[in-house]
Amino acid sequence: MSLPEEFHEIAERVNNWGRWGADDEIGTLNLVTGEVVREAARCVRSGRRVPLALPLKQDGVQTGVTPGRVNPLHVMVQLNQELFGPGTVACSDDAVTMGLQAGTHWDALPHVSHSGRLYNGRPAAGVTAHGGAAFSGIDKARHLVSRGVLLDVARARGVDRLEGGHAVTPEDLDAAEELAGTRVRAGDVVLVRTGQMRVYLAGDAHGYAYPSPGLSVRTPEWFHARDVAAVANDTLTFEVFPPEIEGLWLAVHALDLVEMGMPQGQNWNLEELSTACGQEGRYAFLLSATPEPFVGATGAPVAPVAVL
Repeated sequence: MSLPEEFHEIAERVNNWGRWGADDEIGTLNLVTGEVVREAARCVRSGRRVPLALPLKQDGVQTGVTPGRVNPLHVMVQLNQELFGPGTVACSDDAVTMGLQAGTHWDALPHVSHSGRLYNGRPAAGVTAHGGAAFSGIDKARHLVSRGVLLDVARARGVDRLEGGHAVTPEDLDAAEELAGTRVRAGDVVLVRTGQMRVYLAGDAHGYAYPSPGLSVRTPEWFHARDVAAVANDTLTFEVFPPEIEGLWLAVHALDLVEMGMPQGQNWNLEELSTACGQEGRYAFLLSATPEPFVGATGAPVAPVAVL
């Protein structure tokens, strides 16, 4: 099934190819300037720190639907071993096998392609079995610290959790922005809370995965208009699942990553942050969210922290 005309029309409106030069590999992260970071630091008032990552464990969020995206398998490779002889200091070491996008993570720009192209017009063939992504790998996002803004769509709609299959619209984002009491601006990292994480935290990984609320194909234009640097949410698939347009899978991925060059994150635990923002009456904060720098990877785990 070819991509519909509606998709191509949106793609043309949000396209950022060439905006930061033909050789650019980081897309909208260019919007996180020194001034943006200085302004972000001014959000710190109470010093309250809120972790946003899920624990990395074998019974994690992955259900086996995506081939190879395995939950973390942690093993000990060394147990109190006296490497330098009896009576010396002993060491214990660990090893992990996991999908880089298994838990709380960022998608890098080459995570998806469409029509044979990646961000900035690069050929999709630039992602290879042995080398990974030749351009725009997750290691190019060397530092991601900016102002974070929580758009608590669930709270703005007066519910704990959006229903499975709810497509978050620009109107939903407007309502959450009004609740937040601050306008999303250039260089911000936007965190969209649907409340879907509550399903996983209650022990239902399959129910968390499907059906799921998520972002609609109309939202990339909202983020593009505000020059958002990156977007993350509290769902497995990021966009609404099943898709709002029958047969059009991962359309929001393609618009965000390929056309706009905007990183996106999934499986972020925004429950404690929602409570903290509600208690403090403010929804903007300093966000530290630099991905692990796996060279050539199309995504990587992250342990983000919001500082209020």
